[in-house]
Order: sequence, then C-alpha cells, then structure tokens
Amino acid sequence: METIQLYPAVARWIDERRGEFEQIPEARKSELEEVAAYVRTQLDKTGTARLTFICTHNSRRSHLSQIWAKVAADTHGLTGVTTYSGGTEATAMNPRVVDSLRRSGIAVDADNQEADNPRYRVRYSEDCKPLECFSKVFSDSPNPRSDYAAVMTCSSADQACPVVSGCDLRSPIRYEDPKVADGTPQEATVYDERSRQICREMLYMVSKV
Repeated sequence: METIQLYPAVARWIDERRGEFEQIPEARKSELEEVAAYVRTQLDKTGTARLTFICTHNSRRSHLSQIWAKVAADTHGLTGVTTYSGGTEATAMNPRVVDSLRRSGIAVDADNQEADNPRYRVRYSEDCKPLECFSKVFSDSPNPRSDYAAVMTCSSADQACPVVSGCDLRSPIRYEDPKVADGTPQEATVYDERSRQICREMLYMVSKV
C-alpha cells in the first residue's frame, strides 16, 4: 500500500473525522457501503475505479465530495480511485467552498479567481498531483462517459437526471445544500459542517473497500 504524506493541517482534519464514524446513521452507512462494494469490485477487476459526484450546479456539494473522496482514497493507498464531479448545468465552484477547504488545511489556487468559471488547483499533499476543479456538466470532459459510478449528491439533480448514461451504478447519497446559510452570520459554520460530514462519510466509504 502506497503511503502519502498529507499536509499537517489536513492530516489533523482527517484524524478528527475518522473519530466521528458513530455520527453516521446506519441507513447512510448502507448507502456508502454500496459504493464501496463497487469500488472494490472495479479495483479487483481492472485496478481502477471511477466515481462521478453529481449535483445540479456543480458548485458546492459535488466538489466537496469529489475532493474528500480522493483524499480519502489516497490516504488509504487506493491510488487507482479517480474522482470527478459535474452538474445538470455548469456554473462555477462556489468561493465559499474554496474558503471552507482552505480552513481544513487544503491549498486552493487559481490563475484567475475572478473568471466566470475559475479552474482551481486543489492540493492536499506534495505526493499527489493537484486536482483541477471547475464547474461542468456531468458528461463533459474530463469526466468519464462509461464504466463509472454516479453518486447523486442532491435530490434535484437526482430528479433532473432520470438517466445518467454510461454509469455502472447510480447511488443517491444526498447532502443538505450549505447555500441555505449564504450571507448569514452562520455561513462559515454551515459550510465547514457540510465539509466535515462529507469528509467523514467519504472516509467511512473508503474504509469499507
């Protein structure tokens, strides 16, 4: 198993989330274990497994899921796992998500953060290639069009996509949108709690692979 060295703040964040698995409801664990079983099967068959996290605007929950799933996989030595995100429409990765990721120790930068749809470089370890995160439709490049699991992170995307073409598995793992706190004094708290929840659940999922 290949071991990576996380940035110290990210490592602390991960250790804290691993101690919170009891906060995950049993029904939720079953949903996460279904995705874990898919990953395990694909790794055994081909050495690779691809997960695409889908939300309506590909701006908040799907990005957090893509990033924390990849961090979790790399932390567990599952370097054959590749994660993606997309939406039913493209907008931009929300800057509040960027701020929350930075508060967890992840390094995020972009050549032009003022662009309509910035391309962010997301780093959590010097041992890993940065993730490139930007908003896109779930079927747009570089996302896979076959041989992947589609993880639906919001109910509206799940309802708007009655068919997700090319996926081997479609799994609804929904999260409350932190957008509800935008512009309020609780904004940072709500975004950080959603990030903690998603990280915790992605770590649990990967631990079951």
